Amino acid sequence: MHLLRRVERYLRRSGTAPTRFGRDAVSDPRFVFDLRNGREPRPATAARVAAFLEAREDGRASCSR
Repeated sequence: MHLLRRVERYLRRSGTAPTRFGRDAVSDPRFVFDLRNGREPRPATAARVAAFLEAREDGRASCSR
């Protein structure tokens, strides 16, 4: 799945502000806004974001069981 779509889905489901997500995931409060404007993150940055999302999704899944 495209990174921006995955981030947007996470933001909707969690109610997290884009700036908070950027700060928490990659220490960049403009990260989501830049993605929305066409920024292509470096592979290492994309991997950090994916790991951040996976950790949050795993945590949510384990709490609901």
